[in-house]
Amino acid sequence: MTVWLRFSHQGSTKFGLFDKDTIEVCAGDPFAGAKPTGERLTLDAVTLLPPCQPTKMIGLWNNFAARAEVEQLQRPEHPLWFVKTNNSFVAHGEPIRRPAGYEGPVVFEGELGIVIGKPCRSVSEAEADNHIFGYTCVNDVTARQVLRSDPSFPQWSRAKSFDTFGPFGPVIASGIEPDTLTVRTLVNGEERQNYPVADMFFRPRAIVSLLSQDLTLMPGDIIACGTSLGAGPIEEGDLVEVEIVDVGRLANRFC
Repeated sequence: MTVWLRFSHQGSTKFGLFDKDTIEVCAGDPFAGAKPTGERLTLDAVTLLPPCQPTKMIGLWNNFAARAEVEQLQRPEHPLWFVKTNNSFVAHGEPIRRPAGYEGPVVFEGELGIVIGKPCRSVSEAEADNHIFGYTCVNDVTARQVLRSDPSFPQWSRAKSFDTFGPFGPVIASGIEPDTLTVRTLVNGEERQNYPVADMFFRPRAIVSLLSQDLTLMPGDIIACGTSLGAGPIEEGDLVEVEIVDVGRLANRFC
């Protein structure tokens, strides 16, 4: 397993390989073959940034059998997806902020994120691993009241794309098996979600293949795989942690 992070140090943005509390600084972009420079830094000497710069984040809805059963939803024939815009992206540790003028519920959704490693268009499921760079943690924050505020048009992207509504990170883990992972979400230390990736209707390799039939996926793009039972509203001051063993722990406070 290889763990990548992106950070700021002495005014420069860099990538590095992370092992415990030590960062092995690399030159170049991980998606284009970054190489170690020999420099090493401690984690407390840097400021973490989102681990990549996606051109887009694609989010899935209704991708878990357990949630579909409770909500009386049918398995979709193709992944149901929306786009989360890049103004929403924030790093581990940065605050989630309530949109100005919005007083309705703000909802957390802990999710596994797929990170694309090279241009991907019309690939088969068997080819998907060649285009997946690794995996990260995502909190797909949603202004729930906005979503269906206009009965003529469900506003998926608007409800999910407010500034700070797309935390992901803190790292990208490569060389792991996604189908065996479990996603946990805690609010103020209390577990709210605990669900297996194996319960997905469309697992990560199938997601990449099917979405690549719809649009070209670019290096650094993220696919948030959807969420299962337990997602719910948060209040100002709450700390939300998305934890996936072998991937990482993403923590952001709602302010």
